[in-house]
Amino acid sequence: MAQNAESAAPLATGTKFGLRKMQPRNPFEAFRSASPLELFFDLIFVVAVSLASAALHHAESADHLVEGVTGYLMVFFAIWWAWMNFTWFASAFDTDDWVYRVFTLLQMGGVIVLAIGTGPASREFDFTLIVIGYVIMRIALVAQWVRAALSHPDYKRTALRYAFGIAIVQVCWVGILLVPTEWIALLFIALVVAELAVPVFAESANQTPWNPEHIADRYACFTMIVLGESVLAATTAFASATEHGSYSASLIPIGISSFVIAAGMWWVYFSAEVISRLETVRSALPFGYGHYFVFAAAGAFSAGVNVLLEIELGEAKLPATIAGLTLTVPVALFLLGVWLLILKHRLQGVTRVLVPVLALVVAACAFAPWPAVAVALVIVAIVVLIESSEVLSSQDFTEHTAVDAGVR
Repeated sequence: MAQNAESAAPLATGTKFGLRKMQPRNPFEAFRSASPLELFFDLIFVVAVSLASAALHHAESADHLVEGVTGYLMVFFAIWWAWMNFTWFASAFDTDDWVYRVFTLLQMGGVIVLAIGTGPASREFDFTLIVIGYVIMRIALVAQWVRAALSHPDYKRTALRYAFGIAIVQVCWVGILLVPTEWIALLFIALVVAELAVPVFAESANQTPWNPEHIADRYACFTMIVLGESVLAATTAFASATEHGSYSASLIPIGISSFVIAAGMWWVYFSAEVISRLETVRSALPFGYGHYFVFAAAGAFSAGVNVLLEIELGEAKLPATIAGLTLTVPVALFLLGVWLLILKHRLQGVTRVLVPVLALVVAACAFAPWPAVAVALVIVAIVVLIESSEVLSSQDFTEHTAVDAGVR
């Protein structure tokens, strides 16, 4: 592991005014999982993801696919990046004293404002509330990084790079409110690149002591959030079948299939250990950044389920095949993302190739008479394939990747 044990001192005991010195957390701390504060923090993102998925669903049902998907991807980046910033900082510097809690609660307030702004941003490219929410969050996050810089000299340069980098990019985000609407998408892409560059620049000074086991647990938590939206969509299908007796024969298969798909996505994601992918910057950054597509796809899947329900009820305006694509494409992208980030490095033999091939078959299921049922059957086949195949153990994986990952 790149972090050294000497610089990773345990948390200091309570000091004056009930504050702790913000010492870096021990990256070797065993059995570290999400704290109650982190779980409370995640509850806000349940709301944000739900609102973003709902906005995508309404746009897709109205046959505004390009606008809806574009707005969703932009909004979901804002949600995901806010979660990312908090998660990686907390893994390295969580002191859990009253100041840390206050700043975290302030960030949560910013996420609430961001969540409220998902609708206008998705429909009209109006990012005013999202930017305001980000300003609130960033004030708290920059303060946390400054506190880390003042508390530990070994990480002063890294922490200050984070603080100044985040602050500068945030000023640019405020500027996006002043440009014409037609320039927003292009400027948004430029600012996304700037956001992603900040951790690369900061970590090059001295890698912060995040805990791989803790990060894996936090990513698991967010995976459960986005998959939870899919389970909710499946439950909605059953509820709709109950309320619309004449449609129950067509709605129940969608509900059952949606639950099977969500369960299969969960199974595939958690079929292999990921901690070994989180030990160095070289492997952790691609893993962390790549999850944007995994999480966004899972959130979009729930929107696709609702679109299929509205097709059966005669309430959606788009063609049936296009409606099928709103479900099959997100599931396929989720499977491809999980394969690329996790399974590709774990699976052996022909299974390593078959999983992405079957993911493409999932996308093509939109042209089947019952897209949801077809996807459910394929994803069950993928689960059986993975479970019947050899998966590298953590020790074997370490031996296979020691040269690429560098010194641990």
